[in-house]
Amino acid sequence: MFSPDIPWHVVWGFGGHIKSTATTLIILNKSDVDEIPIKSVDHLLVVGGHNIHTSAIIHLLRQNSSVSFFDADGTPVGILRPFGRNPDEEMAELQSEVSSYNSAAEIVRSSIKARIMMIEKAGGEIDRELYYKGEDEILFTSLEEIDYLIKMEELRRIQKFTSDMYYEIMGRCLTPSHGFKRRTSRPHVDPVNSLLSLGYSILFGNCCVPLAGAYLDVDKGILREGTNSLILDLIDPLKPFMVDSVVFSIAREYLTDDMYETNTKRCHLDQGTLRLLSNALKSSIDQRKIEENVMSYRDSLINRRPLRFSY
Repeated sequence: MFSPDIPWHVVWGFGGHIKSTATTLIILNKSDVDEIPIKSVDHLLVVGGHNIHTSAIIHLLRQNSSVSFFDADGTPVGILRPFGRNPDEEMAELQSEVSSYNSAAEIVRSSIKARIMMIEKAGGEIDRELYYKGEDEILFTSLEEIDYLIKMEELRRIQKFTSDMYYEIMGRCLTPSHGFKRRTSRPHVDPVNSLLSLGYSILFGNCCVPLAGAYLDVDKGILREGTNSLILDLIDPLKPFMVDSVVFSIAREYLTDDMYETNTKRCHLDQGTLRLLSNALKSSIDQRKIEENVMSYRDSLINRRPLRFSY
């Protein structure tokens, strides 16, 4: 769906036909037809397998727009841009120049709020209090403490502490037979951690695409540092409602021992379980909200406005 507020446009899935006139970008996908003013598209993002006419590429390049291509999972493959244009360098310079502390604080604040809300939601669904005595007070105190911190390392400490605590609390809404007690690193030996990692990978790809559309350097994080750090930062507050709600619901209501196999090295999910998760995530992952958050971060760099994060 085209949005005039966002300067990039994404074509998802498979089997689409992309062509254009001098004034209109035309995207045909099965019975749907999108006609978009070509001047409004600064960056066309093509995800998956589609047919694209050279006329569309030429018209976009002539108006100084770019075209990027991605695998179906959101992994970048390549980019076409007009000669002499390199907006990636301009945005990377802004990312390096602008202080990220306030944005990092907003990421941590939003992450904690989203996790508190998810704990309350899960407890309501099973009609049982998930907190042990004093745990809710610890999370709310950590949230209030953010306003008084001054170092990035302090923000990282609170983010890790509250994240670890969140998963331990959420584990109480599940039957112990699935073996989930906390978030673990790969390779996972329980099905819930395996489902969470798969869901986060899909969310990662969905976030990677608009970041490319905004010409942002995904390796220049806000809170984190290193490879893909910006993607990892931006998906943190989105995980509870876009992924965790689905995974913990599946684990409570559908997951049985015959849907996965475990050994001492890893857990293997069967194809039916993978399809169940994939279909549920299609409804829970809100691409529009992801794009709005990317736009908010882009705006914070260009116009020095505070980052506002939706989750």
